[in-house]
Amino acid sequence: MAEDFILSLRGITKTFPGVVALNDVSISFRKGEVHALLGENGAGKSTLIKTVSGALTPDTGVIEIDGHRYERMTPALSKKCGIEVIYQEFNLVEPLTVAENMFLGERTGKTFNLKSYCEKAQRIFDEWGIDLNPAAEVMCLSPGKKQLVEISKCLCHHIRILVLDEPTAPLSTTEVEILYRIIEKLKAAGVTVIYISHRMEEIFRITDRVSILRDGQYVATEETAATDRKQLISLMVGRELKESYPARGKEPGEEAFRAEHLSGNGDRDISFTVRHGEVYGLAGLVGAGRTELAQVIFGIAPREEGKTFINGKEVQIQSAGRAIREGMGLIPEDRKFLGCLQELSIAFNISLSALKRICSGLLINRKKETALVNTYSQRLQIKAPSMKQEVKNLSGGNQQKVVLAKALAADPEILIFDEPTRGIDVGAKQEIYRLMNELAQQGKAILMISSELEELMGMSDRIGVIYEGCFAGELERGEFDQKLIIGLASGMKREEIV
Repeated sequence: MAEDFILSLRGITKTFPGVVALNDVSISFRKGEVHALLGENGAGKSTLIKTVSGALTPDTGVIEIDGHRYERMTPALSKKCGIEVIYQEFNLVEPLTVAENMFLGERTGKTFNLKSYCEKAQRIFDEWGIDLNPAAEVMCLSPGKKQLVEISKCLCHHIRILVLDEPTAPLSTTEVEILYRIIEKLKAAGVTVIYISHRMEEIFRITDRVSILRDGQYVATEETAATDRKQLISLMVGRELKESYPARGKEPGEEAFRAEHLSGNGDRDISFTVRHGEVYGLAGLVGAGRTELAQVIFGIAPREEGKTFINGKEVQIQSAGRAIREGMGLIPEDRKFLGCLQELSIAFNISLSALKRICSGLLINRKKETALVNTYSQRLQIKAPSMKQEVKNLSGGNQQKVVLAKALAADPEILIFDEPTRGIDVGAKQEIYRLMNELAQQGKAILMISSELEELMGMSDRIGVIYEGCFAGELERGEFDQKLIIGLASGMKREEIV
């Protein structure tokens, strides 16, 4: 019934130069429900929620809140209506404390009383079961803790509609459970939660209904209990995805990379090998030291002890430039700050790591550059009206493809993929899996870091496990077992688990 809807979007259309981001989209949200919003990267999800928050003004359409019609929202009006949005990217003042971030802009008198606000923040943490120190500086927190600060900021206000955009991406397992408890309490209090996630297990665990967008258009709304993963994926991508993980028919070859007793950046005495044509998975809990290890290997962080070898020859890699010259490529976990230059074009980013291939003397050969950019943009199916478009204006999935294209343009033999599918939709995941499979078939050596066990077990030939900066064990494909991997990642001995 119409009176059940707290928020209705009717005929929302939003265009950008060369792109129709939303095309006549109409969706309604009930009071006190958890409503998932699904779609491939570029489907229009982020644009839709920005029209709700007032960050964007739709070209046409109406937003109805409690029966009141608005042709556009503003951030102030959105707040007044009780709408809070937590975006994928953090919106925090890092040098300030947790409490200062939570109550930024609020004052009692002429000064900001930190002690008073720390006490106020602690009461909120106690009420919602959040493990945070209100006096801690945000810059010193893990990504998961920063996400909890973002959630806590919203809990300070009178929420009627809460939008969560990929909220669990930076969270540990424990922190995810905290988020689920918060959502249940909000739902019980009559708050509507709009939940954007590419993780299907979350959708089926916590949501009541699911709406799907595809290519900027509304597709369908389903009761979560009455649908399944296969149907939702089909609605999202408009086609059936028959295989989650592509099979490789070729056995790995000779050793491509070897680390011997590697220490640095918080990791200690780590040894392993990766072969040509192999995907070597690296498992571990959040904060275990996997990304830190990748940074040491690639020369971003200093090595304290140990040796590294490429094709049997010892190499001293002390910078990212040296790593690239030695035939290595890195797809970093943080694509926004480390993966690409957001303010510059797709073409600039792709060609950046392959200047030697496209330069004639000191000048860039534009013909070679165009050919290079076209090759990799087509190979990775980057969706953009032009290769001159700034990367910041792309969807998350297409930004990730630019990072991949940038790394591949240098034609590396050894590739480090750090959380390559984080925040990526099902269809884009398939494209990345297919690409990784093709690279392995070509004889490339791949080190893959992932927090998704199903992904690790589906893609890897072998899996190494990191626990608190140390190597906890290695599994061959025939040994893959979720319980065993989690046990090793939690500090248990193999004999204690089996």
